[in-house]
Amino acid sequence: MKYLDEYRDPALARRLLDELRRTATTPWRIMEVCGGQTHTLVRQGIDELLPAGIRMIHGPGCPVCVTPLQTLDRAMAVAARPGVVLTSFGDMLRVPGTDTDLLSLRARGADVRVVYTPMDAVRIAQDNADRQVVFLAVGFETTAPANAMAVLHAARLGLTNFSMLVSHVLVPPAMTALLEDPDCEVQAFLAAGHVCAVMGWREYEPIAERYHVPIVVTGFEPLDLLEGVLMAVRQLEQGRCEVENQYVRAVRRQGNTAAQDAVRTVFRVSDRAWRGIGELPDSGLELADEFARFDAARRFDVSGLHTVEDPECIAGAVLTGARLPTDCPAYGTRCTPRHPLGAPMVSAEGTCAAFHAAGRTKDVLQP
Repeated sequence: MKYLDEYRDPALARRLLDELRRTATTPWRIMEVCGGQTHTLVRQGIDELLPAGIRMIHGPGCPVCVTPLQTLDRAMAVAARPGVVLTSFGDMLRVPGTDTDLLSLRARGADVRVVYTPMDAVRIAQDNADRQVVFLAVGFETTAPANAMAVLHAARLGLTNFSMLVSHVLVPPAMTALLEDPDCEVQAFLAAGHVCAVMGWREYEPIAERYHVPIVVTGFEPLDLLEGVLMAVRQLEQGRCEVENQYVRAVRRQGNTAAQDAVRTVFRVSDRAWRGIGELPDSGLELADEFARFDAARRFDVSGLHTVEDPECIAGAVLTGARLPTDCPAYGTRCTPRHPLGAPMVSAEGTCAAFHAAGRTKDVLQP
């Protein structure tokens, strides 16, 4: 398959690893900010094949994992109401809330439906005029354009029974918050290629300049990641701090301007809470005032819920790269994909799930 098989070539992977060994003269610490990249790194064992001293730090790149507990509890409070259809992507259904999850709530009779796009939720609203249809809108900049288009479409249709529970987060403010932490060990970033396909990389240039960190826009296949690491190491070795694009087959500096226009029309930047991390200023999106009628949080008044994180879960430390999943006392025992304590173990892009699927144990020496 074009643009897939050739990025999994083992001979080319060995050549990139050899070049990395020749290039790196000192230890370096690089963070990937994408859960999909984390899964490739761990599943393929790339993080363990890198030259000694080059360490990958797994960042807060899983949109399911960073969705705050409050949003999940609000979604379940809305779903439990009579006459409501709550729609969501499937990977949100098993993420633990304070007391339960959406899948368990559906088993008890709530009308919770899995959809593949937010437009599916709009169609459900069209077909069920007597029901209130709510879409759980989460994710980074990658999902924001489709959610914006769904709101615009619902507005054109004049729907009064469609709304969104919005919990969008933005990558650049999270990177800045990590770099502002006095304990931060990150010396370079691999930026998520799909985010940059939408937004471009202009937002990253001030970060690279201000904090003197190389940022390499990177794809998701093994060779993408190896080349991205190599490009970051070359910059570090040469004392450069620029934004470079490894993912040239999909990303341009300006990004997708039509998608950006839709997002700017429907949403505005706001402060946003991140699960396990806390509130970060200007790190999220919320519906603009002219689309407030589609805000499910306002429509159903689900503020004031009391949320409680599981005290055993170290999701915050895992999401910021401060700890590895295997550092958690509950990892693989009291916390598994079938019975997760936190979102990083249940999400398809979670770091804990990646480690568990790859058979990483506490007895294995971590890089």
